[in-house]
Amino acid sequence: MKPEQIGKAYDQITHLWQSDDFNRENGIEAHRRALSFVKTKGKALDIGCGCTGRFFDLMLSEGFTPEGLVGIDMSDRMLALARQRHPDVELFKADICTHQLSQRFDFITAWDSIWHIPLSEQRNVLTKIFDSLNRGGVFIFSFGGTAEEGEHTDNFMGPEVYYSSLGTNGFLSLYLELGCAIRHLEFDQYPELHTYLIVEKP
Repeated sequence: MKPEQIGKAYDQITHLWQSDDFNRENGIEAHRRALSFVKTKGKALDIGCGCTGRFFDLMLSEGFTPEGLVGIDMSDRMLALARQRHPDVELFKADICTHQLSQRFDFITAWDSIWHIPLSEQRNVLTKIFDSLNRGGVFIFSFGGTAEEGEHTDNFMGPEVYYSSLGTNGFLSLYLELGCAIRHLEFDQYPELHTYLIVEKP
Protein backbone atom coordinates (compact mmCIF):
# COMPACT_ATOMS: atom_id res chain seq x y z
CA MET A 1 0.00 0.00 0.00
CA LYS A 2 1.14 3.53 -0.76
CA PRO A 3 1.65 5.99 2.13
CA GLU A 4 -1.32 8.04 0.89
CA GLN A 5 -3.52 4.97 1.25
CA ILE A 6 -2.32 4.42 4.81
CA GLY A 7 -3.10 8.05 5.60
CA LYS A 8 -6.60 7.81 4.15
CA ALA A 9 -7.21 4.58 6.08
CA TYR A 10 -6.35 6.34 9.33
CA ASP A 11 -8.56 9.29 8.36
CA GLN A 12 -11.48 6.85 8.68
CA ILE A 13 -10.66 5.55 12.17
CA THR A 14 -9.72 8.57 14.27
CA HIS A 15 -12.74 7.77 16.43
CA LEU A 16 -10.87 4.78 17.86
CA TRP A 17 -8.38 7.13 19.57
CA GLN A 18 -11.02 9.71 20.51
CA SER A 19 -13.23 7.14 22.21
CA ASP A 20 -13.48 7.04 26.00
CA ASP A 21 -12.48 3.40 25.66
CA PHE A 22 -9.05 4.28 24.30
CA ASN A 23 -6.32 3.75 26.87
CA ARG A 24 -4.28 6.97 26.90
CA GLU A 25 -1.67 5.15 28.98
CA ASN A 26 -0.84 2.98 25.96
CA GLY A 27 2.90 3.32 25.38
CA ILE A 28 3.41 5.85 28.17
CA GLU A 29 5.48 3.63 30.48
CA ALA A 30 7.68 2.61 27.54
CA HIS A 31 8.25 6.27 26.68
CA ARG A 32 9.05 7.13 30.29
CA ARG A 33 11.71 4.44 30.19
CA ALA A 34 13.11 5.80 26.90
CA LEU A 35 13.10 9.39 28.15
CA SER A 36 15.06 8.34 31.23
CA PHE A 37 18.05 7.83 28.90
CA VAL A 38 17.73 11.26 27.27
CA LYS A 39 20.41 13.65 28.53
CA THR A 40 19.49 16.76 26.54
CA LYS A 41 15.88 17.94 26.24
CA GLY A 42 16.24 20.04 23.10
CA LYS A 43 14.50 18.72 19.97
CA ALA A 44 12.14 15.74 19.73
CA LEU A 45 10.30 14.13 16.81
CA ASP A 46 7.18 11.95 16.82
CA ILE A 47 6.90 9.92 13.59
CA GLY A 48 3.27 8.96 13.00
CA CYS A 49 2.19 11.25 15.83
CA GLY A 50 -1.52 10.49 15.54
CA CYS A 51 -4.18 12.60 17.21
CA THR A 52 -4.04 12.04 20.98
CA GLY A 53 -1.02 14.19 21.78
CA ARG A 54 -0.25 11.97 24.76
CA PHE A 55 3.44 11.57 23.92
CA PHE A 56 3.79 15.33 23.44
CA ASP A 57 2.16 15.79 26.86
CA LEU A 58 4.70 13.42 28.37
CA MET A 59 7.67 15.05 26.64
CA LEU A 60 6.54 18.46 27.85
CA SER A 61 6.27 17.14 31.40
CA GLU A 62 9.80 15.74 31.05
CA GLY A 63 11.38 19.07 30.17
CA PHE A 64 10.94 19.58 26.43
CA THR A 65 9.37 22.83 25.23
CA PRO A 66 6.59 23.16 22.61
CA GLU A 67 9.09 24.89 20.31
CA GLY A 68 11.34 21.84 20.49
CA LEU A 69 8.68 19.33 19.43
CA VAL A 70 7.91 18.15 15.89
CA GLY A 71 5.28 15.67 14.73
CA ILE A 72 4.65 14.13 11.33
CA ASP A 73 1.84 11.90 10.08
CA MET A 74 0.25 10.83 6.81
CA SER A 75 -3.35 11.31 8.01
CA ASP A 76 -4.85 14.77 7.47
CA ARG A 77 -7.56 14.08 10.02
CA MET A 78 -5.10 12.89 12.67
CA LEU A 79 -3.01 16.02 12.19
CA ALA A 80 -6.05 18.31 12.39
CA LEU A 81 -7.03 16.79 15.72
CA ALA A 82 -3.44 16.90 16.99
CA ARG A 83 -3.25 20.64 16.18
CA GLN A 84 -6.31 21.24 18.34
CA ARG A 85 -4.50 19.68 21.31
CA HIS A 86 -1.07 21.17 20.65
CA PRO A 87 -1.29 24.34 18.53
CA ASP A 88 2.26 25.36 19.52
CA VAL A 89 3.88 22.15 18.26
CA GLU A 90 5.21 21.95 14.69
CA LEU A 91 3.00 19.38 12.95
CA PHE A 92 2.93 18.55 9.27
CA LYS A 93 2.09 15.85 6.76
CA ALA A 94 5.07 13.83 5.58
CA ASP A 95 6.04 10.37 4.39
CA ILE A 96 9.02 9.25 6.47
CA CYS A 97 10.23 7.15 3.52
CA THR A 98 10.84 10.22 1.35
CA HIS A 99 10.93 13.12 3.82
CA GLN A 100 14.40 14.52 4.44
CA LEU A 101 15.02 15.06 8.15
CA SER A 102 16.94 18.32 8.01
CA GLN A 103 17.03 18.78 11.79
CA ARG A 104 18.86 16.76 14.45
CA PHE A 105 16.97 15.40 17.42
CA ASP A 106 17.69 14.36 21.00
CA PHE A 107 14.68 12.07 21.10
CA ILE A 108 12.64 10.34 18.38
CA THR A 109 9.60 8.12 18.80
CA ALA A 110 7.81 6.02 16.19
CA TRP A 111 5.11 4.22 18.15
CA ASP A 112 2.91 1.91 16.05
CA SER A 113 3.89 3.70 12.84
CA ILE A 114 7.14 2.38 11.32
CA TRP A 115 5.46 -0.98 10.77
CA HIS A 116 3.34 0.58 8.00
CA ILE A 117 6.27 1.38 5.69
CA PRO A 118 7.24 -1.05 2.90
CA LEU A 119 9.49 -3.88 3.99
CA SER A 120 11.97 -2.82 1.31
CA GLU A 121 12.25 0.61 2.98
CA GLN A 122 12.67 -0.51 6.60
CA ARG A 123 16.47 -0.50 6.68
CA ASN A 124 16.78 2.79 4.77
CA VAL A 125 14.27 4.57 7.00
CA LEU A 126 15.70 3.24 10.26
CA THR A 127 19.20 4.24 9.15
CA LYS A 128 17.93 7.72 8.25
CA ILE A 129 16.39 8.04 11.70
CA PHE A 130 19.69 6.98 13.30
CA ASP A 131 21.53 9.60 11.23
CA SER A 132 19.12 12.32 12.40
CA LEU A 133 19.85 11.70 16.09
CA ASN A 134 22.27 13.91 17.95
CA ARG A 135 25.10 12.19 19.76
CA GLY A 136 23.53 10.64 22.85
CA GLY A 137 20.11 10.82 21.19
CA VAL A 138 17.50 8.15 21.94
CA PHE A 139 15.06 6.41 19.60
CA ILE A 140 12.06 4.29 20.65
CA PHE A 141 9.89 2.43 18.17
CA SER A 142 7.40 -0.41 18.23
CA PHE A 143 7.26 -3.25 15.74
CA GLY A 144 5.94 -6.72 15.07
CA GLY A 145 8.30 -8.99 16.99
CA THR A 146 8.21 -11.85 14.53
CA ALA A 147 10.94 -14.48 14.27
CA GLU A 148 11.61 -13.64 10.62
CA GLU A 149 11.09 -10.57 8.47
CA GLY A 150 7.79 -10.39 6.63
CA GLU A 151 4.80 -8.32 5.53
CA HIS A 152 1.02 -8.66 5.49
CA THR A 153 -2.25 -6.71 5.35
CA ASP A 154 -5.27 -6.96 7.61
CA ASN A 155 -8.50 -5.08 8.38
CA PHE A 156 -8.44 -5.51 12.17
CA MET A 157 -9.18 -1.81 12.74
CA GLY A 158 -11.64 -1.49 9.84
CA PRO A 159 -9.97 -0.47 6.56
CA GLU A 160 -7.27 -2.75 5.20
CA VAL A 161 -3.80 -1.67 6.31
CA TYR A 162 -0.31 -2.89 5.41
CA TYR A 163 2.31 -4.00 7.97
CA SER A 164 5.95 -5.10 7.72
CA SER A 165 8.71 -6.13 10.09
CA LEU A 166 12.39 -7.02 9.90
CA GLY A 167 11.81 -9.43 12.78
CA THR A 168 13.29 -8.96 16.24
CA ASN A 169 16.77 -10.12 15.30
CA GLY A 170 16.68 -8.06 12.12
CA PHE A 171 16.04 -4.83 14.00
CA LEU A 172 18.63 -5.66 16.66
CA SER A 173 21.24 -6.57 14.04
CA LEU A 174 20.69 -3.34 12.12
CA TYR A 175 21.13 -1.09 15.13
CA LEU A 176 24.13 -3.03 16.36
CA GLU A 177 25.67 -2.60 12.91
CA LEU A 178 24.99 1.14 13.15
CA GLY A 179 26.84 1.24 16.46
CA CYS A 180 23.87 1.94 18.72
CA ALA A 181 23.67 1.00 22.36
CA ILE A 182 20.65 -1.26 22.90
CA ARG A 183 18.94 0.09 26.02
CA HIS A 184 15.73 -1.95 26.20
CA LEU A 185 13.76 -4.57 24.28
CA GLU A 186 10.35 -5.73 25.44
CA PHE A 187 7.40 -7.78 24.23
CA ASP A 188 5.04 -5.49 26.09
CA GLN A 189 1.70 -7.02 25.09
CA TYR A 190 2.62 -10.70 25.29
CA PRO A 191 1.39 -13.10 23.87
CA GLU A 192 0.80 -10.57 21.08
CA LEU A 193 3.90 -9.87 19.00
CA HIS A 194 3.84 -6.16 19.83
CA THR A 195 7.42 -5.26 20.71
CA TYR A 196 9.40 -2.10 21.32
CA LEU A 197 13.08 -1.24 21.20
CA ILE A 198 15.00 1.64 22.75
CA VAL A 199 18.38 2.52 21.25
CA GLU A 200 20.89 5.27 22.01
CA LYS A 201 23.35 6.86 19.58
CA PRO A 202 26.83 6.97 21.12
